Amino acid sequence: MSDSVVKKFMFVNRKAPYGTIYALESLEVVLITAAFDQDVSLVFLDDGVYQLRKTQQTKGIEIKNFSPTYRALDGYDVEKLYVEKESMDARGLTEDDLLVDVAVLSSAEMGALMNEQDVVLSF
Repeated sequence: MSDSVVKKFMFVNRKAPYGTIYALESLEVVLITAAFDQDVSLVFLDDGVYQLRKTQQTKGIEIKNFSPTYRALDGYDVEKLYVEKESMDARGLTEDDLLVDVAVLSSAEMGALMNEQDVVLSF
């Protein structure tokens, strides 16, 4: 029996939370990957920063608000959440607007972190 190898998986979220399936699909893949005891980190860039915004109202578009699931990531040992500072600033958001704790990194810092990963998947 071989020992399992832990790989560093980074999931990059670039899309707004609703209007496409990307955000929800990314979240599902993150949970599956974490269930296999891999080193998982989650990045939010561009309109992806809106996925973490507090007080999302989805009643008008008749879609279930899945944003509370981000608070459950800790229970799956997914604790590495990163937001690009430039993306947050361009959208007028601050860390106080986000529903979970994140590390805010500059674009350059984010690029360096991406280079350390074994696998980077963009949604």
